[in-house]
Amino acid sequence: MSDIILEKQGGVATLIFNRPKANAYNLAFYQAFYDAVVEADKDQEIGAVIIKSSSPKFFCAGADIKEFQENSTEDNQKMVVKARETLAAIESSGKIFIAQLSGHALGGGLEILMACDLRFAAEGQYLLGLPEIKLGLIPGNGGTQRLVRLVGLSKALELLATGDTFNVVEADKWGLINRLLPADELEAFAQAYAERVASGPALAVAATKKALRQGVELSLADGLALEKELCDPLYDTHDADEGFKAFLEKREPVFKGC
Repeated sequence: MSDIILEKQGGVATLIFNRPKANAYNLAFYQAFYDAVVEADKDQEIGAVIIKSSSPKFFCAGADIKEFQENSTEDNQKMVVKARETLAAIESSGKIFIAQLSGHALGGGLEILMACDLRFAAEGQYLLGLPEIKLGLIPGNGGTQRLVRLVGLSKALELLATGDTFNVVEADKWGLINRLLPADELEAFAQAYAERVASGPALAVAATKKALRQGVELSLADGLALEKELCDPLYDTHDADEGFKAFLEKREPVFKGC
């Protein structure tokens, strides 16, 4: 049984966590996760990636604490390095990564969510949180830096200083979640959104993601320079030509990613 299941349908890849009971991860899990991310990223037929869980109760409970305690510090560090590498690969990919959430996301599980570009969640009684402070640690897979960028300094510090959990309604209110949907609508919504992105102009989508992810760290002047650098070459692409033609001809464009 694989910890990670990768399915492809049309232009959408779905990456499914499959390590019962709680998708608590170890090095093998993260190696498989990394390999799946890289495979989806390299596939030119894929335009969007959904990450979800096979468990109805857990998205991901973070690191397998029992294994973490039994392992040497060196072995645990290998897992942390692979986790950081995987989440960086998600952020640097030109594809849009969508987290589909309907169960608990704790510790490293929430860090995975925050590395994704978008987070669509189901209404429910599950919890989110970064409880590392209760183990005498801090989040080590980007949790401090991604959380503060999503919810702001004051709220991030409030949550991290105690490690207390919170519910998905609160997460939605703070801006940690993009869409909060009835549970029976989540799957169809995420799939439809991913298909819409995947059918779009791949070069422009990748440029948009890069402009936002890198530009937010820059001054306005440098951000505008980055936007110009990314925008200008798109005018000479097939997809831009197709987009203009389709608009004038009042039809849906057929993009080719070139």
